[in-house]
Amino acid sequence: METSKRNVNFRNRFVSSENREGIKAWLNPFGYGWERVSYWLQRLTGLFLLIYFIGHVFETSSIIGGPDVWNSMLELTQTPMGHLFLILVIGTSTFHSANGIRLIFTHLGIGLGKPGRPDYPYLASSLNYRQKSGIWIALILAALAMLFGAQVLFGKG
Repeated sequence: METSKRNVNFRNRFVSSENREGIKAWLNPFGYGWERVSYWLQRLTGLFLLIYFIGHVFETSSIIGGPDVWNSMLELTQTPMGHLFLILVIGTSTFHSANGIRLIFTHLGIGLGKPGRPDYPYLASSLNYRQKSGIWIALILAALAMLFGAQVLFGKG
């Protein structure tokens, strides 16, 4: 009797209309833990890199317009705003790659905790110290890559 009562309460909690947030819930990375933040950043950086890739193909294809068109297009990247954009590209691509490698390890079962019984309330046993460390390593590598990119682009000689 108690199990069915618990299942009904669980279902009512997630089916009720006040719990439906839609796209707002997907855009909100807070209040869900490190795995949700990592998931959100992975999607955000993926979308940014897709937009950058399309722009990069457009920019590179300007070479068919001749040297003048190519040089005017390259001038866009030689401004301080162009350098900041390139630093952002460096950081997002580094985080996206490092977090992707962490996710590959996770799917292979490397670094996961011991499986536990899935009792309500569900706690992610996969988010152990190794997984949190992987997220932090991805963030730190991205920050270091951005600092190095800033030194190269804005540094003197």
